[in-house]
Amino acid sequence: MEAAIEQERPRYIRLERIPQIMDSLRQAFQSGITRPLEWRLGQLRQMKQMMDENMDKWNRALMADLHKSAPNAFLQEIGLILTDLKEAIASVKSWMSPTTVATPVAQVKGITTSRVHTEPLGLVLIISPWNYPLSLALQPLVGAIAAGNCAVLKPSELSPNCSSLLADLVPRYLDARCVAVAEGAVPETTALLEQRWDHIFFTGSTDVGRVVYQAAARYLTPVTLELGGKSPCIVAADADLKIAARRIASGKFMNVGQTCVAPDYVLVDPSIEAALVQALKEVIPQFYSPYPKNCSDYGRIISARHLQRLQALLAEDAHELTLLHGGVAVDLDDLYMEPTLVKCSPQFQGRLMREEIFGPILPIIALPNLVEESIKFINARPKPLSLYVYTNAHATAERITGACSSGGFCINECVLHLQNSALPFGGVGASGMGMYHGKYSYDCFSHHRAGLDKAKIFDVDLRYPPYTDAKMAKLRPLL
Repeated sequence: MEAAIEQERPRYIRLERIPQIMDSLRQAFQSGITRPLEWRLGQLRQMKQMMDENMDKWNRALMADLHKSAPNAFLQEIGLILTDLKEAIASVKSWMSPTTVATPVAQVKGITTSRVHTEPLGLVLIISPWNYPLSLALQPLVGAIAAGNCAVLKPSELSPNCSSLLADLVPRYLDARCVAVAEGAVPETTALLEQRWDHIFFTGSTDVGRVVYQAAARYLTPVTLELGGKSPCIVAADADLKIAARRIASGKFMNVGQTCVAPDYVLVDPSIEAALVQALKEVIPQFYSPYPKNCSDYGRIISARHLQRLQALLAEDAHELTLLHGGVAVDLDDLYMEPTLVKCSPQFQGRLMREEIFGPILPIIALPNLVEESIKFINARPKPLSLYVYTNAHATAERITGACSSGGFCINECVLHLQNSALPFGGVGASGMGMYHGKYSYDCFSHHRAGLDKAKIFDVDLRYPPYTDAKMAKLRPLL
């Protein structure tokens, strides 16, 4: 892996400074700095300038932390941030405009106006993960700024180069009175969570999400939890196996499987199991060469601890697994693990099928009576973040997606739903709560406020007590 960008000892925020930063940001918000359209547009344009002027620095940081090449850095992170910025800059004025809604006849339609107004929540905390350390930090920040909030961004300490770069560049480009970056690890995150926020946006594991949720409950702080889970992929007997194999492999091994919406396991019709496995084995070297370790498009595991966890998932239940591809080439020093396919039975209960894998290991399970058995299999587990169905039959796709709840789904595709900013992205149940991307990010960080404006004319006695039988006879049909 490329040598890490030279940096001093981690510049973690001093714990005693956190309340001072909170007070300063809250004072800035209460002064009204962030509310005007001009401030929001100015900050969004500054953020775009920050992205454009530092492309080489972003690329080097992502290479140092995750061995992410410049093309992958753009496709997986930088391009998504720029897309969100472009949409927000073009649309924030209309997003801020009140929306007129219907007024009931009983409230004298015509002299009463009903509108939905949006207002910023206040001071928000964004806790971002290490697997996409730029996009999962800055995409929520786009929404927070567009909605007129002050924000503290807490990047992951496990991607130190990206964290350090954010801490360096954000104060240079954005209004330091209103936006701050707090670097740190568990103690610093814990101290931040002890403060009173108006919203907390967290992306990460389900276990840590529970900790965040419990901390937020102290002040009844609303939260957005972007978590994960075991996203299933169902391949029916009538699926186009060439397309299915290409799209599954691309979605699974992108960022070495360290993607919250990556296919976690495959459920396949037994009649095509061997053909699907063969198609996957053929496409992996096409994408990443016969030696993925030397391929610029194949990344690295974030840390030795995470790599050892992946090794343990394979080793602990090796007698119940059949290795179909890979699983041998592992380099702890280089944080490398090759793409791996394994076969297991539907009854297998090992950690590989209990925990989110979050690495380049893809279990394949053959299920007779695939459609109905897949529904039972998926619904016996926590609700996943994503669901993928490969079939040529519309009825099959409708049956599975209608019977299985998930944060989102794709039919004959994989992962790409999160790249469409017109679609909401978020989980359900154990895979998270809340949603963002595009205007949904603006809505995530906004309070939707009911407003009613009524003229002083036509103030009839009918609406006021006493409510006699005669009045009620006239009122009931109006309600």
